[in-house]
Amino acid sequence: MKKFGNKTIAVGDIFCGIGGLSHGFVLEGFDVVFGADNDLTCKYAYEANNDAAFIHSDVRKISSKSLPETFIDSDVKILVGCAPCQPFSNHTLKIKIIDKESDDRWDLLLHFLRIARELRPSIISMENVPQLKKHDIYKRFISNLRDLGYFVSERIVFCPDYGVPQKRSRLVVLASIFGEIDIISPTHSESEYVTVRDAIGSLPEISAGKFDKNDPLHRTNNLSEINLQRIRYSEPGGTWRDWPAELKLNCHVRDSGRGYPAVYGRMSWDDVSPTITTQFYNYGSGRFGHPVQDRALSIREGAILQGFPTNYKFAPENSNYSINHLARHIGNAVPVGLSVAIARSISRHLTKHIEN
Repeated sequence: MKKFGNKTIAVGDIFCGIGGLSHGFVLEGFDVVFGADNDLTCKYAYEANNDAAFIHSDVRKISSKSLPETFIDSDVKILVGCAPCQPFSNHTLKIKIIDKESDDRWDLLLHFLRIARELRPSIISMENVPQLKKHDIYKRFISNLRDLGYFVSERIVFCPDYGVPQKRSRLVVLASIFGEIDIISPTHSESEYVTVRDAIGSLPEISAGKFDKNDPLHRTNNLSEINLQRIRYSEPGGTWRDWPAELKLNCHVRDSGRGYPAVYGRMSWDDVSPTITTQFYNYGSGRFGHPVQDRALSIREGAILQGFPTNYKFAPENSNYSINHLARHIGNAVPVGLSVAIARSISRHLTKHIEN
């Protein structure tokens, strides 16, 4: 366990999912005490990998009374979280489907703020999509943190700069009662980015709809005959425009479809992957085709591109699970490499302000 002088340190994770954010802190030696989420199906993976209690609760019902005493009584409380980002995503903004009245996820960030106001943790970290900065709810969140006496930093980070092998940008907020705080400098230059080949190039070859007998998570979705034809015509980094006319969808040739060139695309070996979403197992949902094999990504490949160690347990052995169930958990997670960078930033900050 990481020590800072004689202070007890505890981490709590709101909207924890299966533990992508928590696990970065675990890898950096922090004592993660709990994770809270309203999705009970995340409980197994969270607890099995993070040695922390999973609290099944709607964030609106969480208060200090519902949290473990080991967290409440710690000298230095670190509260982290990633509120559901769908209301603020590029996709949502592009198709203009935000409805603040009917989307009950809209105000979850303010409930995270409410918990922070009640607990007054020493350190706060919030991670989300960059588009969140455009909204008044975010400005209110930051303003309130400063009013509470926190030093606050806001950064939009490019995940490959921190060893994450995917083209993903995220907003990282760090706040501290001790003094100025910021995320560490990038750990990887562009020439050092972890590529798709680096990440998954050594995995055994499998066919669409099949799995590796030595690794049940190295499993792929099946492809229809027409999609098998399409992927065979697809070049790494190319688009559906490479296909013969008879394989193109009607929506592609319409003006409305021309702005989506990456769907039904292959990844490139020597580049980072696209952003891993909950649909990464679905060839038609983005550039999720394998660089050379005629299939979409496997569950194992998606997990690796999200930074999860190969020993991370996503489901009990011999349990029945669906590909889309696991893909949803993995795609919704904070990339572990980014979590490590956040945890390391906090560690250096505490070393400076507590040990010195």
